[in-house]
Amino acid sequence: MIESPIKRRQSRQIHVGSVAIGGDAPIAVQSMTNTNTCDVGATVAQIEAIVDAGADLVRVSVPTMEAADAFGEIRSKVAVPLVADIHFDHKIALKVIELGVDCLRINPGNIGREDRVRAVVSSCRDHGVPIRIGVNAGSLEKDLQKKYGEPTPDALVESAMRHIDILDRLDFQEFKVSLKASEIFMTVAAYRKIANQIEQPLHLGITEAGGLRSGTVKSAAGLGMLLMDGIGDTLRISLAADPVEEVKVGFDLLRSLRLRSRGINFIACPSCSRQTFDVIGTMNQLEARLEDVKTPLNVAVIGCVVNGPGEAKEADLGFTGGNPESLALFIDGKPAARLPGSDFLDELESMIRQQAEIKEHARADLIAHSTDTH
Repeated sequence: MIESPIKRRQSRQIHVGSVAIGGDAPIAVQSMTNTNTCDVGATVAQIEAIVDAGADLVRVSVPTMEAADAFGEIRSKVAVPLVADIHFDHKIALKVIELGVDCLRINPGNIGREDRVRAVVSSCRDHGVPIRIGVNAGSLEKDLQKKYGEPTPDALVESAMRHIDILDRLDFQEFKVSLKASEIFMTVAAYRKIANQIEQPLHLGITEAGGLRSGTVKSAAGLGMLLMDGIGDTLRISLAADPVEEVKVGFDLLRSLRLRSRGINFIACPSCSRQTFDVIGTMNQLEARLEDVKTPLNVAVIGCVVNGPGEAKEADLGFTGGNPESLALFIDGKPAARLPGSDFLDELESMIRQQAEIKEHARADLIAHSTDTH
């Protein structure tokens, strides 16, 4: 992957389990389960699907002590770092810490008396568990709602700083912060403001963004602005959709900005009357068939001879129209084969998989060589 021109904000690095967040670590992608946490089997199955899609972290809501017991079972059955989402009840927080949680999403100002806050922070310190302070426009403190009249970027930042001040007073710096709204300009302004006030990592998200299509667009617009500014150390695409889709969109967004590379990056034309094969149908099939490929690979699928050869020559593998009876395949910029004008999908999929395997072996050899020389 070509290096991104984006210069990332330098933040303090923390660790959520084995995953580094902030500093020079890759931007982590996460999602959240939407199963009943007390249904251990369903929740574990969903976590595994989310991980298979590439997630670095998974968040699980833990609203009750019964859910905390279930969380302990879930923790023992999966390897991915888990974040427990907890509101108000410090006893739940203390319990999941003992059960092996990797991060708490809990706002210290919402869990009551000073002694309760101290107990949670002390346990987090003893067990190496960081905290995510999560501010949402829909749940601002009543006095801030009265002060500002409505959610604003300043209100979000003031709310976050209240919680941060508590952790500062307790000399606890292992935390990250999110300031989310469903309105993208409010979200962007809030993150830009707090990015200059603290050194901790920032978790990005447009909360309640919408369904799969509209939420993807809204998240890409808002988070894209922040990522272009170099802001963001971990993110979640919040969609009213299968959590697996959140992970896919997150990686697609980071890949488009050259911030992470995972899986196949398809370059495909929108198709027009010049196409000599069904580009849209081909793309739908290829995306569905090749979701399991993790190796970064640029694959161009272009329907005609106008832009096809140029795009194909720039990709790791390019497939282009022209002669309706014989379609051209390029590998690493060079003509490699001709495929028939129809019934080519199996062979094309096989060629892509072969190329991915070659790239993966080359990458593994490079890593091994680098390790040997050091």
